[in-house]
Amino acid sequence: MVFLRLYLLAGLVLHKGVWEVLKHRTRATGVAASRPETATVRILKGVKVAMLIGFAAQAVLPELLRITDDPRGLRLLGTVVYTLGLCVAVAGRIQLGDNWTDIETPQVSGRQAVVAVGLYRFVRHPIYVGDLLLVLGFELALNSWLVLGVVALIPYVVRQAAREEEMLAARVAGYRSYCSQTWRFVPFVV
Repeated sequence: MVFLRLYLLAGLVLHKGVWEVLKHRTRATGVAASRPETATVRILKGVKVAMLIGFAAQAVLPELLRITDDPRGLRLLGTVVYTLGLCVAVAGRIQLGDNWTDIETPQVSGRQAVVAVGLYRFVRHPIYVGDLLLVLGFELALNSWLVLGVVALIPYVVRQAAREEEMLAARVAGYRSYCSQTWRFVPFVV
């Protein structure tokens, strides 16, 4: 169990580290211009930080809201889903390169282009899919009913994805065509 908790925590650190390094690199190239932060953006950023702190704390604290008394199968399933989500999210972020912005501040830069390689050949939002799988797997691996919190995140993620797609379709050449050739979240499903 200690190894599992360390693995989950290390994955969170890897995820956050990749985001911060690539965010810094994107800002350094000047592709993603910063906009003034609104109160809503500050709140959303605070929620993200609080969630990250909560996940880190949950990884080191005793089980919270236990689903079952014999969680071996659940832990295995959760670890597989978590690992898949981590790999998809990180790969998606790397493949998106300088075309990325934070979820709370979606924007389109003047140099933005359609990314249709790697995971983006199949789905338009692999980072969102990966992050949802990561959180789902994390909670399952920790045998926690907090897994139901993932359900609460889905409407927000779907709304953000639709909003981003509208912005991109209006400002990026070829984006509408790309949308007609890919799935939003899961190939052949949705």
